[in-house]
Formats: sequence, structure tokens, C-alpha cells
Amino acid sequence: MARLFDIRDAEKAWKGWTAWFDGAKASGIPALVRFAELKEKRIGGLIAHASHLISTGKPEGFSNRIKAAKRIAYGYRDEEYFFSLIKFISIPSIRSQSLKKT
Repeated sequence: MARLFDIRDAEKAWKGWTAWFDGAKASGIPALVRFAELKEKRIGGLIAHASHLISTGKPEGFSNRIKAAKRIAYGYRDEEYFFSLIKFISIPSIRSQSLKKT
């Protein structure tokens, strides 16, 4: 299955995914059958990945940083502090640094 994400041709991706879904359903393993059925409904997105190498990793990572800032700012009455904190963590030089204590 992991190799299917490396395919860059939409037609080959469609053939590969449908073959994988058929094989997973034929396996008779309940968890694998359920997984295949769920993913088969989203085959359009899986095939689109072959043509468009777009990842949501960076926006989701930044969203998690904002959630962490929200937890840090919990209890403060000043919303300006929260938005200043978001601006601060959005600075590229700050983002690349680890927040671990040294």
C-alpha cells in the first residue's frame, strides 16, 4: 500500500488502488475489509495525490502550534497577548527552534 502513494500517474494510481481494495476485501480480515471500504469511498482524493503533491502537513503543524499557544494563554483576560503569541510563533526563525528546555 505504501508504494501506491509514490505513483505519479492517475490511471496507474486508480488501477493500483482498486486492486489493493479488492485484495484487502478478499483477505477476509475484518479490520482490513473495513479500512478498505472506508478508503474506497475516498478514492478520488487518493488518485488526486498522484497528480498533485499537495500536503497539509505544514498548515496542520502550525494549527497545532496555535492550539498549544491557546492552552498557554488560557486564563489570561488579554486577547492581545494571545494574538501577539501567535504572531511570535509565526516568525520563521522562532518556528525552526525547538521549544525544549535546555
